[in-house]
Amino acid sequence: MKTNLFDQAWKAIWEIELNSSVFWLELNEGLVHRALVYQLANNRMVVAHTKTRWDRRGSTRKIYKQKGTGRARMGANRSPIRKKGWVAFGPRNNANFTLSMNKKERRKALFTVLSSKLANKELIIVDKIEFKDVKTKNMETVIKALPYEKNVLLAISAKNEVIEKSASNLPYVKSILVDYLNIKDLLKYKTLVLVKDSLTNLDNLAK
Repeated sequence: MKTNLFDQAWKAIWEIELNSSVFWLELNEGLVHRALVYQLANNRMVVAHTKTRWDRRGSTRKIYKQKGTGRARMGANRSPIRKKGWVAFGPRNNANFTLSMNKKERRKALFTVLSSKLANKELIIVDKIEFKDVKTKNMETVIKALPYEKNVLLAISAKNEVIEKSASNLPYVKSILVDYLNIKDLLKYKTLVLVKDSLTNLDNLAK
């Protein structure tokens, strides 16, 4: 299959052939959903941590006698129903939320989203993007001229400080190495811009 190759001014300059095993798959929503849940769960930071009865320091003395006070029966002052006591059934930082998913399934989920973006005209391939200096205005000019929706995930093949820093201050643009393309970013950003060199990385991933 073929699609247009654009220059930095978004004018079609050539036709480029795409790998059908990457860009010609039917969208599998169930698989994509599983891949997204897998990514979010494995990136989850377990921060909340409460003290159990064994962590809470303090006396275990019964705070007043069992009978004769006119009050409810009460044990130690560090009981979970008293102020500054330990927490019953609270969150702990040893909770494990990680999930597993087959590598081939994750790869297929990624490729089906890429295929969907191409089919829905949400993917555009550019020959190259070059700037002389690191300037946000340079990237802003290029993105504003884009004939697609201006909510862009820009995938590049290798580290490029000029492109990455020029895009870093634009809230509607994110630059990413093509090797780190993921379901979350592809679903978050409407338009995917692939630099031509990055197609080689995707072809190698499909092998």
